[in-house]
Amino acid sequence: MNWDPLILTFKLALVTTALLFLVSLPLAYWLTYTKSKFKPIAETLVSMPLVLPPTVLGFYFLIAFSPNNFFGNWLDQTFGIQLVFSFWGLVLASMIYSLPFMVHPLQSGLSGLPNSLKEASYVMGKSRFQTLVKVLLPNIKSSLLTGIVLAFAHTIGEFGVVLMIGGSIPGSTKVASIAIYEEVEALNYTAANTYSLVLFAITFGILLLVYLSNGGYLKRFLK
Repeated sequence: MNWDPLILTFKLALVTTALLFLVSLPLAYWLTYTKSKFKPIAETLVSMPLVLPPTVLGFYFLIAFSPNNFFGNWLDQTFGIQLVFSFWGLVLASMIYSLPFMVHPLQSGLSGLPNSLKEASYVMGKSRFQTLVKVLLPNIKSSLLTGIVLAFAHTIGEFGVVLMIGGSIPGSTKVASIAIYEEVEALNYTAANTYSLVLFAITFGILLLVYLSNGGYLKRFLK
């Protein structure tokens, strides 16, 4: 069995999760504390991947980033960037598709903190960035862990988005979900079962650790 699709899948999940965290943290902070009239629109856009079919997102990514269209052609001619059928195209599409799985837990964690924490930090002369990093984030560790793990696991299971924008290029865009689909089409159920079992075992283990950690069971077990 070819292990490249699994390696590529976890590489995609790691890169996507890391970049998504950097984008989602300031976004979740803004959504939590802003009084802007555009907040409902922003929250709607963030949440749309939860209900929108992934093939719809993949289709519009394919259209937008295609070298045959203005934006895709501009990226290619100006920066030499071609996102369609490339690994970094998968990363960008995966970040958009997994955005609510990172933003929502962070926003929920920040919303549950008392305002006195933030206000006390400001009184002590801390900047907003220092307050976020040194005061707020240490108090939402469970939300941080949940967001990171959900985004990682969700990226592992993507199919429609990656198929539309990445296709099935071995070593570049052929992730495990695509490999499973192709093996089933070829009636090679043994390989499909192996890919599926590996993904099932890893995602189950990751999610179980999150629930054990957030519920305090892990700490009690390790004592």
